[in-house]
Amino acid sequence: MTDDLEFWMKGPVQGVPGLLQPVAHALLQLRREANGDLAAFRDADLWMRPNGVASVGFHLKHMAGVIDRMFTYAEEKPLSDEQFARLRSEAAEEEDGKVSVLLDALDKTVEEAISRLMGIDENRLTETRFLGRKKIPVTLAGLLFHSAEHGMRHLGQMKVTARIVSPGNFNTKIV
Repeated sequence: MTDDLEFWMKGPVQGVPGLLQPVAHALLQLRREANGDLAAFRDADLWMRPNGVASVGFHLKHMAGVIDRMFTYAEEKPLSDEQFARLRSEAAEEEDGKVSVLLDALDKTVEEAISRLMGIDENRLTETRFLGRKKIPVTLAGLLFHSAEHGMRHLGQMKVTARIVSPGNFNTKIV
């Protein structure tokens, strides 16, 4: 029965500090839903943009990218040249793009994020961190929670786009 439950209902994620459990739960839920919903999604539909909305491919790339970037800022590090290149390429259609490759990248990013959460001291969550090139002051907790919240926002948008462009190849039932 626990396989049907959302992650927040399953109890603590081992090794993740208590105050960061909601971040871990949201990231794990994001990963599970993206993989489940797109299990039968066609590669040919990955870059379709009905009425100009963002493609499923963009959302998959952006979810992984934003999680990685927020965790980098949380660790008080600047983005690398590789991270900037990925950011610039998030909206770019990949001719040989495959759903499985983008889902694998998202899976890896979520696993890395969970691992990174395990090393965070809860006593530091209110410490200031700086976001982006403008060095906008935020908190460590804000960055971590935003990574999960922003990822879930794009998951919802991705689900709508996927249902529109490929209704027969999208796994989530309308409830």
